[in-house]
Amino acid sequence: MSNKCPKCQFENPDDTIYCGKCGTQFPSPEDAEVTETMETPKEELTTGSTFADRYQIIEELGKGGMGRVYKVLDKEVNAKVALKLIKPEIASDKKTIERFRNELKVARDIAHKNVCRMYHLGKEEGAYYITMEYVSGEDLKSFIRRSGLISVGKAISIANQVCEGLLEAHRLGVVHRDLKPQNIMIDKDGNARIMDFGIARSLRAKGITGSGVMIGTPEYMSPEQVEGKEADQRADIYSLGVILYEMVTGRVPFEGDTPFSIGVKQKSEIPRPPKEIKEQIPEDLNRVILKCMEKEKENRYQSVGELHSELMNLEKGIPTTERIVPERKPLTSREITVTLGLKKLLVPALVFIGIVIVGVIIWQLLPKKEVIPSPSEPVKPTIAVLPFEDLSSGRDQEALADGIPETLINALSSLEGLYVSARTSSFSFKGKQQDIREIGQKLGVEALLEGSVQVAGNKLRILVRLVNIEDGFPIWSENYNKTADDVFVIQDDIARSVVKALKIKLLGEEEQIVKSYTDNREAYNLYLRGRFFWEKRGTKDLEKAIEYFEKAIEKDPSYALAYAGLADSYFVLGDNQDIPAKEAYPKAKTAAMKALEIDEGLAEAHVTLAGILEWEHNFKEAVREYQIALELKPGYATAHHWYAFYLSFFGRYDKAIEEIWKARELDPLSPRINVNVGLILYYARQYDRALEELKKSIELFPDHGANYSYLSCVYAQLGQFEEAINAKLHVYEITQGNSELSPWLAYCYALSGNRAETQKRLRDIIEYSKKGFVSYIVIARVYVGLGDKEQAFIWLDKAYSEKDSRLTYLKADPTFDPLRSDPHFTALLKKIGLED
Repeated sequence: MSNKCPKCQFENPDDTIYCGKCGTQFPSPEDAEVTETMETPKEELTTGSTFADRYQIIEELGKGGMGRVYKVLDKEVNAKVALKLIKPEIASDKKTIERFRNELKVARDIAHKNVCRMYHLGKEEGAYYITMEYVSGEDLKSFIRRSGLISVGKAISIANQVCEGLLEAHRLGVVHRDLKPQNIMIDKDGNARIMDFGIARSLRAKGITGSGVMIGTPEYMSPEQVEGKEADQRADIYSLGVILYEMVTGRVPFEGDTPFSIGVKQKSEIPRPPKEIKEQIPEDLNRVILKCMEKEKENRYQSVGELHSELMNLEKGIPTTERIVPERKPLTSREITVTLGLKKLLVPALVFIGIVIVGVIIWQLLPKKEVIPSPSEPVKPTIAVLPFEDLSSGRDQEALADGIPETLINALSSLEGLYVSARTSSFSFKGKQQDIREIGQKLGVEALLEGSVQVAGNKLRILVRLVNIEDGFPIWSENYNKTADDVFVIQDDIARSVVKALKIKLLGEEEQIVKSYTDNREAYNLYLRGRFFWEKRGTKDLEKAIEYFEKAIEKDPSYALAYAGLADSYFVLGDNQDIPAKEAYPKAKTAAMKALEIDEGLAEAHVTLAGILEWEHNFKEAVREYQIALELKPGYATAHHWYAFYLSFFGRYDKAIEEIWKARELDPLSPRINVNVGLILYYARQYDRALEELKKSIELFPDHGANYSYLSCVYAQLGQFEEAINAKLHVYEITQGNSELSPWLAYCYALSGNRAETQKRLRDIIEYSKKGFVSYIVIARVYVGLGDKEQAFIWLDKAYSEKDSRLTYLKADPTFDPLRSDPHFTALLKKIGLED
């Protein structure tokens, strides 16, 4: 089946949107319908005539794909407006008109100095028309034709103003979808004004435009629009990239004989870099334009705010004489400008003052109800610090690009008047192209700090921006060009600038926010490498982290943070049971104590020490360390996280649940914290709630194995043994581990009554424990499942003699509930210190 062009009769494939020969656009099947008989609509208006008994035609301003545009006098309000008379072939389609009507409802709400206001969609004498604000000036296309090309400074200035207008439109959920130089006016005051939101589409009302319909101008259309796919704000970013390209080179990136051929190029051809056409174009601007024009929308700037921020930084380096400096008029809340003579202003002002005085006198005479203000905690500013981008030529400075933001997070989260998103959540967006406002909403913050790092020899360049989530505008930005030795000074300066921008009061003006802990840059770089590997948490990664921390200590024996990193590495190795706790924890304790000896204000080291003291069953000192850490750093998510487990060890489940919720509030995108919300509820024997939370965690982190391990725990306690086994087997599918040596699966088989499978697995596990590390606690659990209490206690006693780290969970763990009435179990809890 073919699609014959109604204009040139050329036979096209049946899925064609535009004719391959003449470029005529075909109507989509869902938009094609039989129209009712209508009176012949007007196609043009004559100068001097009156249209719709209201609009006196002054002159024709131009014509385009939508119809003809006129400058008219609106006699009802005695003001000049622009009137667009829509072409009959467009106006005859009811769905098109309905689309315009719905989209105009949203577009008319855009009130901004860089946007031409839309007013009204009407119908008269069979013709549809749109009225809009009249802007006196020259459209950008004419400006480019007349000038040949535009200077870099003026091009960036115009693009920045267009960004500001688009920011307001996108904030309201409106995408232009036909952004082009013909739709941008430069008014007599030098302001760039975006025209014609008449075919804009509301992001919040998807489906108004039929799928497969290509709307826009091929030279400026994004690849997704060419294909008739859903267009969001990134389509406008692509079009603005093309406009920038044309302004600085004097030509569009893709040309062709037909709209179809241009559309094909938009989809498949890589644009020639602007710098190859005009060598004087700065490399940074060349990069910005090409990023706007990426074929895949995920690779472009994800919001106009991001692009605007880049352009503003570029504009700082442009001479003032090169820029278009628009006339700044006094603004009201909706950008309304009023010009009054002094005499006209004075009389109403005096009247107003008189009314106010009379009002105050009357108000004072009225009886007043006493109002007692209720004390409320001041709302803290909220911020997230994202990992910086490594722009070094070798892309070999990832540790520094991660380390600087981590340092800032640690420093800023210690401030009383600021909420800082935890590292795990902030760094979950690393390497992902996502809209700034989406990130802010997911993290629940008002501002984002983002930046880049570039190292060349001893030269260090750091670009940093603090962005307002609400509108995507930068609150503050700075470009540091220093030496690598200045990294500590730069970090403190960034922190101070953030504090100043967010209006946070410090105890003293000279107070240092970011503490360097070492003056040895080599030690600092080794520390950053250690933290980089520590965050990966794999056994081999932790071993590498230890190696780097030890080298950092060799360079600076008084480096407290390096000792803290060493303590954390050994602690995680022991907690993950990669090596026996009795080997790992003493090393972790030595390092933590040394860190606190050097600097007792390290909250992180206090938390690690608390975990080690739990293993030693010194619970009194452990809780004291948690309390110190939380006093030093109330916003430290890990402190709340681990403290929740400490509370559950003693059966204080209400408080434990409160603490784990607090940890998740501080670190909402941490896989470990989210899954452990379910685990704490499991310890509290709230199985239905645990199930609900674990399923939520799986939605967020489907590849995080612990989700399914703890889901298996819940199913086992609910008696759903098949589900418990399948959930645990899924963990081994994810991790590609050996399920044959899984003590938990052996326990589940025991509960299900499959004693033969249990005994077989149990023999293999015990045999393996003779050459590799296996916690005796998990072997004891299998015997509990088999109902063999005697063997269960034998293995529990072995675990106690081996100082097994899992003993602290014994009171909380529901799998040992069958032993609780036995005096042997009570005696064991007392020896551990979990019972008085």
